[in-house]
Amino acid sequence: MTKPAHEFSRRSDRIEELVTRIEGSGDPAIRAVAQELLAAVVELHGVALNRILQAVADLPDGEAALVQIASDDLVSNVLSLHDIHPVPVETRVESALEGARPYLKSHGGDVALESIEEGVVHLHLKGACGSCNSSSETMKSTVESAIYEAAPEVVAVVSETLAVPVNSNLVTLQPAMHGN
Repeated sequence: MTKPAHEFSRRSDRIEELVTRIEGSGDPAIRAVAQELLAAVVELHGVALNRILQAVADLPDGEAALVQIASDDLVSNVLSLHDIHPVPVETRVESALEGARPYLKSHGGDVALESIEEGVVHLHLKGACGSCNSSSETMKSTVESAIYEAAPEVVAVVSETLAVPVNSNLVTLQPAMHGN
């Protein structure tokens, strides 16, 4: 895990811990006020971040600046949390697949994005590894990790494995029989 991703994870875990403590408090009125306070702070930050992004986008070369800003893992995760990431989820998923592709190809596989619907990414995993369960699971895990890192707002990854037909021109070699 990269340092910024670790930083986001550590801070998210702390927030989760505090929310759990609030939810476990004995006084329902205090719990409701604390939850409302948290929601209001998150909403305020989302609105402010959106205004910042809009101001940057309006600058000369603003779009390039937004891409650079969003390339920071911590910032990218926060922008995704507020559903204001300037790079479309499709672009980030495609980029994640490009990053995973060399590994997949080294195992005789590949991946294609079919669609993204309501936060669910639909893929086709294909290649020689498709028939081997352990390789297929490793490929799927690699692709899923890359997608979730690039687009944390993705709620699920659904993949269909497509087997590659065996080349009929290949000859199967049999072990030599000794003693004839």
